[in-house]
Amino acid sequence: MTRVVVPILCVLASLPACKAEQHRRDPLNDLEVDKLRDAAQDPETRLKLYVEFARTRLDRLQQVRADEKPQDREQQTRAALQDFVDVYDELSVNVDTYADRGADLRKALKPVIEADTEFGSKLRAFKATLSSSRQEVQTYDFLLSSALLAVDEGAKDHRDLLAEQEETFKHKKTKDRKEASHGSE
Repeated sequence: MTRVVVPILCVLASLPACKAEQHRRDPLNDLEVDKLRDAAQDPETRLKLYVEFARTRLDRLQQVRADEKPQDREQQTRAALQDFVDVYDELSVNVDTYADRGADLRKALKPVIEADTEFGSKLRAFKATLSSSRQEVQTYDFLLSSALLAVDEGAKDHRDLLAEQEETFKHKKTKDRKEASHGSE
């Protein structure tokens, strides 16, 4: 009897998770996913793509807010903010993954750090437009705070990683030169 009950319980326990996964949509479209897949081995290209995709989500947020006759403005605004957060989180995950692999990210991080500043400014500007309506502030507070926190923490992490890599690869270059000069003697 236990052989039958345990598998059934496992299947039943996984059903709510499957249903939740079905409702979560991917913030990237098929073309964006293909571009990322093609750039999997090139950190510089891949990170630039994530920056581009995150920027597109913030542009979408500004378009929704500027629309004179918005249908379901609240839902579209929330979707654009959530998509930005999801894409930005993936950007940070990719930075961490490449760093963990020991990749030289010095060149790739510079546009990311510039984008961090841009994203923070755009999100703060969006927040400032909400100050006129207490209802709007409450509606977007959690999601907007999450986005700002992600960008602020990401910016700090990206700057720290760049400084760390500058130091690491500077010493590596010096060490490699010393080894090369000793090897040619």
